[in-house]
Amino acid sequence: MRPLVSRSKFFRALAWIVPGGALLGVSVVLAVMAFPAAASPTHNRGHKGDGVTVSKAPYGTLADGTAIDQYTLANQHGMTVKIITYGGIVTEIDTPDRHGKIANVALGFDNLADYVAKSPYFGAIIGRYANRIAKGTFTLDGTTYHLPINNGVNSLHGGIMGFDKHVWSATVVPDGLKLSYTSVDGEEGYPGTMKVDVTYTLTSKNALRIDYHATTDKATIINLTNHTYFNLAGEGSGDVFDQVLWLKAHNYTPVDATLIPTGVIAPVAGTPFDFTKPTAIGLRIREADPQIVIAQGYDHNFVIDRPAGDSSLILISKAFDPASGRVLKTWTTEPGVQLYTGNFLDGTLVGPSHHTYRQGDAFTLETQHYPDSPNEPAFPSTVLRPSQTFTSTTVYAFSADGHK
Repeated sequence: MRPLVSRSKFFRALAWIVPGGALLGVSVVLAVMAFPAAASPTHNRGHKGDGVTVSKAPYGTLADGTAIDQYTLANQHGMTVKIITYGGIVTEIDTPDRHGKIANVALGFDNLADYVAKSPYFGAIIGRYANRIAKGTFTLDGTTYHLPINNGVNSLHGGIMGFDKHVWSATVVPDGLKLSYTSVDGEEGYPGTMKVDVTYTLTSKNALRIDYHATTDKATIINLTNHTYFNLAGEGSGDVFDQVLWLKAHNYTPVDATLIPTGVIAPVAGTPFDFTKPTAIGLRIREADPQIVIAQGYDHNFVIDRPAGDSSLILISKAFDPASGRVLKTWTTEPGVQLYTGNFLDGTLVGPSHHTYRQGDAFTLETQHYPDSPNEPAFPSTVLRPSQTFTSTTVYAFSADGHK
């Protein structure tokens, strides 16, 4: 049983994430400095003196003999991020709570074999196309392409051998790690040879920045994201239903029975999908809303509030755990974000804490273009042509109420 959280700690922590001072009907006054340091995620990137170290260690060997390495990014403020070259997986994110106690807030495994055999995309780079494509089929420039079906009747997260199951080459860069992979023409049914770089950067202000860069030699589609499962109380600590979330999203994309968007952009007002005010993740997760029932929780794309065509780096979500005081703020250049509450974790997976993972033990914030966009002309385009360069940035910034 979790210890009870005092009302004063709860409201003090909540003040960190309440936009405009509205607290679910309670009036809150936020000082100008309510969001210090971490509110500027692009600062200190590659800045001399950041004090970020990058170290390398062996992590295991694949069945074909390929050696997998783990890189550890560490700053001087108690945060470390561990990444392996298999799938570009973020295996661990260690960050302090309000008392300075360090915990790993990312679900995962403590060995390579489990990542290869049974991972539900823990911490991985997802591509070529993150999320679902209806019936594994899309048409581009008059040609119809067929993708592997690996999620009911649909194609999910790039297919059977998506980017999460390939080995990436690694290059240490200032304050971080650049991972590179070339996806050949026809891989998993996708057209064009695509060259992809994903750069993880850790800042001195406890922000993990992820920069995506890709080019192609033939018209194709692309949708890249990171699939880290977060639990701000620490992995293996139980469910995240008491953790509080705000999303900059007044609309979402409802889904059909196979979790493919219907094509409708629907308002969240009056539904369990309204996180425009900070709300506990579990407050409405058991409601008999048809969309909640279909997904067995949240597994939906939220339409970020931004002008059409805008791709600036903006703050799109804030989450906090009232028990530990940990705060996670997310910035992105993407038009959407997938909130997933680990609905298919069933107690058969065991994390580094030696605790099993069950439904609701984490949440993801997968920044992205919308699911099935290639089949929905009204959705933002995911087409990439040889004359274009795909770029995208997401920042996950961690802090803690009361921690200096």
